[in-house]
Amino acid sequence: MRWQSPTGLVSRFFRLGVLLLAVMVGTAGPAQGQNPYEGPPVSPPQGRIDELVFGRLKSLGIEPARLCSDAVFVRRVYLDAIGTLPTAQETRTFLSDQDPARRGKLIDRLLQRNEFADYWAMKWCDLLRVKSEFPINLWPNAVQSYHRWIRTSLKENLPYDRFVQAMLTASGSNFRVPQVNFYRAMQGNDPRTIAKTVALTFMGTRADAWPAERLTAMAAFFSRLGVKSTAEWKEQILFDDPGKTSAGAFSVTVFPDGTPARLAPNQDPRDAFANWLTAPENPWFARSIANRVWSWLLGRGLVQEPDDLRPDNPPSNPELLALLEHELVGAHYDLKHLFRLILNSQAYQLSSVPRTRDPAGEANFASYPLRRIEAEVLIDAIDQITGTTEKYTSPIPEPFTFIPENQRSIALADGSITSSFLELFGRPARDTGLESERNNRPSSAQSLHLLNSSHIQQKIAQSSLLRSLRRSQGSPAGAITEIYVAVLSRYPTPAELQTVGTYARAGTAQPRETLVDLVWALINSDEFLYRH
Repeated sequence: MRWQSPTGLVSRFFRLGVLLLAVMVGTAGPAQGQNPYEGPPVSPPQGRIDELVFGRLKSLGIEPARLCSDAVFVRRVYLDAIGTLPTAQETRTFLSDQDPARRGKLIDRLLQRNEFADYWAMKWCDLLRVKSEFPINLWPNAVQSYHRWIRTSLKENLPYDRFVQAMLTASGSNFRVPQVNFYRAMQGNDPRTIAKTVALTFMGTRADAWPAERLTAMAAFFSRLGVKSTAEWKEQILFDDPGKTSAGAFSVTVFPDGTPARLAPNQDPRDAFANWLTAPENPWFARSIANRVWSWLLGRGLVQEPDDLRPDNPPSNPELLALLEHELVGAHYDLKHLFRLILNSQAYQLSSVPRTRDPAGEANFASYPLRRIEAEVLIDAIDQITGTTEKYTSPIPEPFTFIPENQRSIALADGSITSSFLELFGRPARDTGLESERNNRPSSAQSLHLLNSSHIQQKIAQSSLLRSLRRSQGSPAGAITEIYVAVLSRYPTPAELQTVGTYARAGTAQPRETLVDLVWALINSDEFLYRH
């Protein structure tokens, strides 16, 4: 940007501030008749999810929000299903589609996209603590192998019970049997630590609060896990080692629900535990992942926090959680079935504009909850809009950590590979496996980075979007519209067109500088930074 004098500099900063304020006010609540966020009122329930959500709200005397608009839906479902902002062309195609079934068809397409596997592998790698360096120490080649197995399992829609069984019962080299790294990616390999990690990850419960005898009994299933090194640097072999226990010590033990477990002398106790855990009648397994999926898509669990299932932390809607469990088991643990069911519900497709101030509305999903976009998704979105790339670094000087220039953040395998942007915006360290390890709370440092850093300013100044608009020599209104569609995935309202037009006419900036300012203002708006 060019400024001719100190007076001009101050004037331009003032005008930028006015534009940002106008954009943020406009996106927060456009005038009556120009609301781009809300669609029609909810119709009669379209399925059992809607019946249970709206029935619960009715019993509480809480009015649900209206349905979201198509523009809100296309952005929301792209971000929630594949962690990726829709392109301007994808947005226009969807908004021009008159098919009454367009939302369901879009959901089906997104669940088949490669980005679905990328994004959900990222989420699972957070829970499974996939990183190279201290305190996890998987090492880069093991991380790449483990991530590839996780991503392939998601892409091929491996049933969830088999996905978990593969990790719990794995034996072999951590370099050659990827799922063995489940046991390597823990801060300790003693049986009690393993039991706590398994409980947190696959049962959604924090075993630290269990009675000592229950935790000890569960730890027994992992006490025969042996580890030995090889001649290859950093390679380890994990295996069932009957010699670690005295003869007959595992003839009888107890599962966490109190059920006796009778094991043959030559049986790996992990096999017995995995069979118990993934059985349809297990009180934790399907319940935990059903609650997690609901939390991932709706912003909070039916049991909140989603990894804190316990008797004194009941679900806000027990019948709904039971339904999701039943659906998952009935679909043979097909997680995409659960995604499809939730995403197609009116409960998911409600507007984020609430119609009640009752605090019970949030816990009972009376509207879609506002929440910040994850660090990886945010920088990918900015790069997509501007046509730029991000540089990532790793403290590990090995060839396995080479990062291609066009690498997207959601596809990063290793939690040790990072950037200053990801660190600033709350990417988890992948040390604990807790959902709360990711910090999505906004901070003043984040705001200053988006408002004033050379990092973001250079991306906008180099934007391929602005270059294409300059070459097209279209109308100012057309250029403004194209920016709104690319950044916010919707068309501007007449009031917003007028606001930006007034801004352009009020100053001495060149047309390109006005468009640069508009991209900057929209990227700094809550509408861009939040799921809504």
